[in-house]
Amino acid sequence: MRAIVVEKPGQVELREVPDPSPGRGQVLVRVSCCGICGTDLHIVAGEFPPTPYPITPGHEFAGEIIAFGPGARETPGAAELDEGSLVAVDPSLFCGICQPCRAGHGNLCQNWGAIGDTIDGAFAEFVAVPVTSLYGLPEGFDGQRGAMVEPLSCAIHGLKRLGPVLGERAVLFGAGTMGLLLLQLMLRAGASEVTVVDRAIERLEVARRLGASSTASDASALNGARYEVAVDATGAPGAVQAALGLLDRGGRLLVFGVAPAEASVSVSPFRIYNDELTIVGSMAVLHSFSQAVDLLARGAVDVRPMLAEPMPLEQFEAALERVRSGRGVKTHVRP
Repeated sequence: MRAIVVEKPGQVELREVPDPSPGRGQVLVRVSCCGICGTDLHIVAGEFPPTPYPITPGHEFAGEIIAFGPGARETPGAAELDEGSLVAVDPSLFCGICQPCRAGHGNLCQNWGAIGDTIDGAFAEFVAVPVTSLYGLPEGFDGQRGAMVEPLSCAIHGLKRLGPVLGERAVLFGAGTMGLLLLQLMLRAGASEVTVVDRAIERLEVARRLGASSTASDASALNGARYEVAVDATGAPGAVQAALGLLDRGGRLLVFGVAPAEASVSVSPFRIYNDELTIVGSMAVLHSFSQAVDLLARGAVDVRPMLAEPMPLEQFEAALERVRSGRGVKTHVRP
């Protein structure tokens, strides 16, 4: 089969590699569509420490079941699946035995792994995955919408971490894929208004189409407004700093974007105490795939304005550059 292989940081090749064979409890999936996210950029650049090399990245994907490995059909829940079923795949690989896993926080697993991040993923024609990672997609889904289940699952977990937003004013930094998903979830959860900040004018136009009450290309344009909720979906330390500055007393900040590990922001401990600020983080996915499938199936979250025609594996490096440059919203690869 053909697959993208990151031989080492900065060295990306499209290669012919052996077809994977599903092991015990696994299925073989023909990849229909796989999204590029910021983590993939970090993997290519050598900036994601858990990743071994060489590796085939790709963790936001959907595809068609081709074959079942030994014992996979006997796994509880697998009876609903068969060859030809279209599925979304949760890339999470939790160990299940460390303290965070046993406390119900598998996304914080001390032995954390993920398809496409620590083992070969879906920028390839086929991938072998645990049958327990599969979520059947309803009729009417295609592979591109199916590949949006994973990012939406992350956004759902983020909103759970943030807590209720009913009737509250919110400011959201970042109108990329994750920001636009979080925007829709906050509006669905009853936020009275959501202001979106992003430098890309075309993304702000999409944000307005999806319900943003107002938009700005820079926080300075908000004229000293204060918000009960602030969300950073950029990972840029400057945006996190600006979000903190916009919080009203009693406000809450969700740090959702992935900042460099060495980055820092400045916050007054006295202000946290005196204003009763709450700062929370959100890491990846945690038991939110089923909810994501349901929200997409019912049309409660609209991903269509974010999508462009998927690019082939042969154009993978051009697809990476598209993401780096901020053009469009969501970039998919169709093997």
